[in-house]
Amino acid sequence: MGFWLTVHVALRALAKNKMRAGLTVLGVVIGIAAVTTMVSVGQSASRLVQGEFTSLGTNVLVVFPEATRRRGALRNLAITLTARDCAAIADEADSVIAATPIVGVGGAQVIYGHTNLSPRQLEGVGEDYLKVRNWPVRHGGFFSSREIDSAAKVCVIGHTIVVKLFQTTNPIGAKIRIRNTPFEVIGILETKGANIVGEDQDDVILMPYTTVRKRLQGSDFNNIDVILASASSSATMADAEQEITQLLAERHRIRPGDAPDFAVQNMAEIADRLAVITGTMTLMLSAIAAISLLVGGVGIMNTMLVSVTERTREIGIRMAVGARSKNILRQFLVESVVLSCVGGAIGLGLGVAASAGITALINSLSSGSDWPMVISIPAAFIAMAFAAVVGIFFGFYPALKASRLDPIEALRYE
Repeated sequence: MGFWLTVHVALRALAKNKMRAGLTVLGVVIGIAAVTTMVSVGQSASRLVQGEFTSLGTNVLVVFPEATRRRGALRNLAITLTARDCAAIADEADSVIAATPIVGVGGAQVIYGHTNLSPRQLEGVGEDYLKVRNWPVRHGGFFSSREIDSAAKVCVIGHTIVVKLFQTTNPIGAKIRIRNTPFEVIGILETKGANIVGEDQDDVILMPYTTVRKRLQGSDFNNIDVILASASSSATMADAEQEITQLLAERHRIRPGDAPDFAVQNMAEIADRLAVITGTMTLMLSAIAAISLLVGGVGIMNTMLVSVTERTREIGIRMAVGARSKNILRQFLVESVVLSCVGGAIGLGLGVAASAGITALINSLSSGSDWPMVISIPAAFIAMAFAAVVGIFFGFYPALKASRLDPIEALRYE
């Protein structure tokens, strides 16, 4: 008996008991659906994390002032980082192509006409900020070194500020007031969207850091809050981190063995660690979900054993008219694999639907979030192959038992 005839006979035998066949594959359906969903959601989370770090800028390293201990009291040295440090990093670190200082502004009301609001982010930055953050200007321009040196009262705003403050009015050239200080809007940033925690990145106003220090904070100090540096490539980020650390240690006269008064964070390393964590969690959850596949396999074995018992006389008749043991073995194996693969296909479809539903639910609950929908084709093929393996593994014993029946005893079976 040929292979396709064996498949036809197997399908006809399964069709005689549709309800039992459906209940048998339920475990496989649940297992494949759960694995597909877990892998999809895990990869979506990993891609979201990678995308968030990419949105921070191009190969970004962050330099923070570090807390230090003086005479037993812990205090934060506010002057550990200066604009000169930032300029030295940009000029002397070979692996760094750009760097920008950042000076944060606390909560402040922004007023235009009769409208006022409190932006999520008010920052003083340098001329290379957009290059480091990989954030282009949609309309207008950005301030240059001349505006920074003169502490000019100019600013560049995000899309959310345009919508909330200006609505249909063209913002370019308009005057807004920040802490009663007038600023001219000279540019509008491209839309960036929400970050990983749903915060609006476009709710931002950027000003020269010198302007923030002198005109908004009334300070003559040259200290800054953070330095953002961009490495020349992802491959040189480790070199850039080492160069920045060595350069600042020399500038700040950090002696060997002493704790530095700054900290350098490599955002690529953090992204890689988070990717490992999300990958491990996905693997663990998938392994737990795969346990239901074993339950489904046991169900297939049980059903096939019952089928062998019910069809003992049929097997005897087939052997009596010339069917060989290998034909019987192949028929029952085909039945088992068909059950498993049908369950796998249904489970795969349900898994894709569940992944899409979870993605839509997360995006609807998290305002402004953009959780990506990821379906792994290799994972889908692996799931289907695993379903077939489950069918072969758990169907082999019943098939072997059927193929070893004695024809005479099988014909006598009632």
